[in-house]
Amino acid sequence: MARIKGATMTRKRRNKVLKAAKGYYGSKSKLFKTAKQAVMKSGQYAYIGRKQKKRDFRRLWITRISAACKMNGMNYSSFMNGLKKADINLNRKMLSEIAIADPAAFTALTEKAKAALK
Repeated sequence: MARIKGATMTRKRRNKVLKAAKGYYGSKSKLFKTAKQAVMKSGQYAYIGRKQKKRDFRRLWITRISAACKMNGMNYSSFMNGLKKADINLNRKMLSEIAIADPAAFTALTEKAKAALK
């Protein structure tokens, strides 16, 4: 029986890594060993970035809500506490969108939150 060599699969695997490293600086896009290291590291960064993205957006929404609350004479924590007591269930993303797009509606929400705290 003929001996099977792994040349085609090796070439395929290497080309897959080099394709993923396309556009990288210098030898990272040309040489297999450095390309493989760069692709592995970029994969780690991408994985971490997907987690950080969620944190970053939540921080942004909270900052926007806080700024809108301060314009209505309230702080963020008391506003959120007031909403919870008033049984208004809106997530932070929607609250920040309301604060940007419809300031009058956000003012109404702050009034309801203030009333619930009294």
